[in-house]
Amino acid sequence: MPARFLLLGDSHAGCVGRAARQAGLPFVGGPVGSGRDFLRPFFDVADGGGEGEGEPVFRNGEAGRLVREFLDALEVTGLARLEVPLVCTFGLSAHTVATRQNWDIHRDRHGTVPEGFLRSTLFADLVRAAVRGALAFYDHTAALGLRVLAPLPPQRVPGMSDPAVFFAAQTVIGAELAARGVEIVDLRARVTDGSGRQRQVFCQADDTIHGNLAFGRLVIAELLDRGL
Repeated sequence: MPARFLLLGDSHAGCVGRAARQAGLPFVGGPVGSGRDFLRPFFDVADGGGEGEGEPVFRNGEAGRLVREFLDALEVTGLARLEVPLVCTFGLSAHTVATRQNWDIHRDRHGTVPEGFLRSTLFADLVRAAVRGALAFYDHTAALGLRVLAPLPPQRVPGMSDPAVFFAAQTVIGAELAARGVEIVDLRARVTDGSGRQRQVFCQADDTIHGNLAFGRLVIAELLDRGL
């Protein structure tokens, strides 16, 4: 059966791929790097007037090799020729953006990052700068006219990260992606508790940031509801 979508992302894409395989849903792709790899600038745009002109060229050789293999499996020469939706998690690693030490300068005397700052233009500018590589990628997919869907990551905040910054940064990132035409797959109402954190039944048991197969199944169900 032909693939229904191309999956590109960081490790958060792993449970989505596993759930798709278990469900027998044909797709191509998977994780091509870690979350922080896709926050800073991570690709260039090919030029030179050839068939690949305008294509994103990944600076990391292994990521580029994997993406090339995925496109070959879809029998297309590049993203510009993609005929199926792109499901992508680039830039959504809010826990990395929320690393505590990055925000120490903004804490008040109680050690808290103030709510007013988290709602400020300065905070939004800092978050956009932190994920500028991912935003550039979504600018590019929009220019190519691709349909892109981005599942929000599991709502898990490891000890290295500040929870208030995590949730505020995620709001900024989500708004930026939506402004670029990306469809946000938001399962928070179904997978979180009263604190906004991921319920244990949807958490990978052996780490502090990933979702499990049950979470991946919900993502796949939502993708199917959206026509993939």
